[in-house]
Amino acid sequence: MPSPDSNATSSRHALAGMLILLGLVQQILAFAGIVLLPHGVGYALWLATLLLWRDIPRRTRWQAGALVFIGLSLLLIASWRYSAPVDWPAVTSGNTYVVAMLVGVSFIALIGNRSGSSSPLGQPITGRRGSAGTWLGVHLLGTILNLSTVFMIGDRLARRAPLTTPQLLALNRGLSSAALWSPFFASMGVVMTLAPEMEYSRILAVGLPLALLSGALTTLELSRRFDLTEVAGFSLSPRSLLMPVAMAALVMLFHFQLTPTLGIVSIITFLLPAVALASNLPSGPRWTLRRVRQHTLIRLPAMRGEIALFLSAGLLTLGLSTLVAAATGSEWTLFARFGPAQAVISFLVIVVSAVIGLHPIIGVSVLASTLDLVGHEQTLFAFTALASWAVGTSVGPLSGINLSLQGRYGISGYRMMRHNLGYATVLSGLVIVAILALDAWL
Repeated sequence: MPSPDSNATSSRHALAGMLILLGLVQQILAFAGIVLLPHGVGYALWLATLLLWRDIPRRTRWQAGALVFIGLSLLLIASWRYSAPVDWPAVTSGNTYVVAMLVGVSFIALIGNRSGSSSPLGQPITGRRGSAGTWLGVHLLGTILNLSTVFMIGDRLARRAPLTTPQLLALNRGLSSAALWSPFFASMGVVMTLAPEMEYSRILAVGLPLALLSGALTTLELSRRFDLTEVAGFSLSPRSLLMPVAMAALVMLFHFQLTPTLGIVSIITFLLPAVALASNLPSGPRWTLRRVRQHTLIRLPAMRGEIALFLSAGLLTLGLSTLVAAATGSEWTLFARFGPAQAVISFLVIVVSAVIGLHPIIGVSVLASTLDLVGHEQTLFAFTALASWAVGTSVGPLSGINLSLQGRYGISGYRMMRHNLGYATVLSGLVIVAILALDAWL
């Protein structure tokens, strides 16, 4: 007979799961211009996080709590010391669009046969070839599907055994390096806003070869540091690529034809749950409802770690950006001109700040606010920002990719940082060479 404590825990988890689902539904409705409650997505997700707080692993709980404390402290300092306007009802909204996407992506688990299991995997590829396949699969599909590709491929590999460090590093670097050139990445969207006159063709000509060098570096380094004999990799076979490629095609259809005003992240947020529901409906509404209910009550509360980390990191970002904007104002210019020396200095500072724990978007945004870019400087700035994003997110313990890997697969973001320091150092050297070459080309 279940104890009262277990019943209370089950009820708390059920309520939290329904709140997480409510947050996702509100985010999807907002895409259609329907807002049930201003900032309601953040309220639902934060309330669910509070309900699940005691169940979050201690290390993650301490980290998330520290981020919340620092973020709120920075907002208070900005408000009291610099009289900065702070929209307090909106402070829960940081990173909610990313969390909503993660929740939407979780519905991939519902795409399977009637028993709820997925089709068996074929014979895995191992060794250097397997690691190269994982990097390439994440990189190619991640250029379109972004963070959701990591879960698609990572969960597929995790069906055999818990993911190992080389597998996690291949996932990390395959996705982060796509920021160097992918036109569908959040990094490119930010950069296009900050430098609207940049020449994308030149960014592509420099960024794509650099990304391929990143893949070669990853493959060689992992084979040197780890015994990859028994480490399974992602096979780029038609069978294993079927679902990711089909999803990528659907995303492109919506992005270019059906919902051109929505970004890639927004499309993924509603499209993956819709596909999951559609794949279950042939088995009947009752079957579909039962699977959704099970997913809501079990899988969604199990995402508490990654949800807490993303929400708290969003609060930290809001606090820091508010304080920096209030303290620096808009009159000061960092550099009189933005040349190769300034680009290299900016790149290194943003990467170092990422190692400390700041998301590269903070450094990129602050840098752009202190520059007056003209002509070809916009292209040089754009590449510098994208490169710092690619390197910074791979090594930064609080980047989206590392928070996701920590929340989903249990590896510490700081452990990922330590494993990526050598990679980031070598790639930074290549980036500096690329900055000098791009400046000479411009």
